[in-house]
Amino acid sequence: MIKMAGLILGAGLISCESLVDNMNTDLNNPTDASASLILTGAQLGNVSVQEGHLARVAAMWSGYFTGTDRQYKDIYSYNVTGASFNDVWQFVYQGVVEQTKLVITKSQTTNNRLVQGIAKVTRANALGTAAACWGDVPFSEAADITKFPNPAFEPQIEVYKKLQSLLDEAIADLESGIGTSPGAADIFFQGDAGKWTEAAYTLKSRFYMETREYKLAYAAAGKGIAASGRSLVVTHGSTLNVNENLMYAFIARNRVGDINAALALAPKLLNPASPNYHGNAKTDETARYNHHFITVNASGTQIPVSPNTNSTTTSRGLFGQSAPYPLITFSENLLTLAEAGLRSEGVEIGLEKLNAFRAYLNGGGDLDPTYKTYPYRYEPYTAGDIAPGGMLNKDGVQAEQALLREILMERYLTFNGQILGFNDLRRTRKETVAVQLPPNAGTALPERMIYSEAEVNSNTSAPRPVPGVFIKTPVNL
Repeated sequence: MIKMAGLILGAGLISCESLVDNMNTDLNNPTDASASLILTGAQLGNVSVQEGHLARVAAMWSGYFTGTDRQYKDIYSYNVTGASFNDVWQFVYQGVVEQTKLVITKSQTTNNRLVQGIAKVTRANALGTAAACWGDVPFSEAADITKFPNPAFEPQIEVYKKLQSLLDEAIADLESGIGTSPGAADIFFQGDAGKWTEAAYTLKSRFYMETREYKLAYAAAGKGIAASGRSLVVTHGSTLNVNENLMYAFIARNRVGDINAALALAPKLLNPASPNYHGNAKTDETARYNHHFITVNASGTQIPVSPNTNSTTTSRGLFGQSAPYPLITFSENLLTLAEAGLRSEGVEIGLEKLNAFRAYLNGGGDLDPTYKTYPYRYEPYTAGDIAPGGMLNKDGVQAEQALLREILMERYLTFNGQILGFNDLRRTRKETVAVQLPPNAGTALPERMIYSEAEVNSNTSAPRPVPGVFIKTPVNL
């Protein structure tokens, strides 16, 4: 199990190689570590980037969660400052970028291309999230304070191009067959090059989606994660303050009452009793609704609809204490094939790929086994369902638009609690059939996170004036 206490920046990143080398060295202040130990630390740092504060903010700004108390009530209403993002910025650049550079440097001395490839995918995951959320970010000059004390913020679109090159390098490393496995030090795949290669291709497809290069996204997803058991997920446990799901730790234990889902859009779309219910004659969302959300707490008390943090042997919610958290998954890959396939290859391919995802859902999909006792049904759609007047096209739009609407809705519901949902909403906001998300406050929807206050104050290259939350990032203009 992953020791989530290691997410404190630097923890687990350093270790003394030998207790007998240089007895004059203070063993309480080690200065070096093996590539494998540093890799573990970098992976844990990326977990904090993807699953921590950034994901909670994205979820509140995407209609998944509602901020109800303390600073989360303000953040929910888009009142946020750069100080709120200091820690996550540090995790990206010190916890992941700097550490993966060390991993690669150390691995190059032994020509361990396998470990280099894993490190590059990890770095791409963190930097890709940073680029999506903030826009222009440091890339080439990042984490080299000696040469670049004020690293340049590179244009967002250029960063995406460099991310694709980084992932191409990673794939070449992973497919080279050269290098010794890091074993358990790789907390996700234990050095399985094939799984890491598939994750790299799915990540490439994600970035192509975010830059609207749909043909390239479709091609990359075709080589992406091929089965649910090959998804990149964070495995959690039930040890207090050690390996818990970070969403659970925050919502259900550390900051009880700060977040629920009472005003959120997603539960309304999944709840069969809601007038906004998304289901139809071929779709029963009862199980997914109950897996994702609760209205009764562990004590049996009625509560506002909230993210499901149930953690018993008979009820393990999406955000339960030991629930896995998705980073790069089979579900994402299938849905990318559906949307990118529709946009680049046509309606027939889009429908085929959406039905492949629905078949996965119909077999239980990402449901925890404790929720498969609830009804669920995802029968395949036909061309008639998306034709004007069909089940998915009561308003008589073109079949292509009706299918796109269904795919975008499915992506929205699937990415509950993930940063991906926020990225999708911004990318598709101009689409006439996009998910319609009402603002939490005022009349405008948020377009980006705010740059870290610490970074702005210390880096003369940081953008000035600092763009506000409603300023679109370049790829979404």
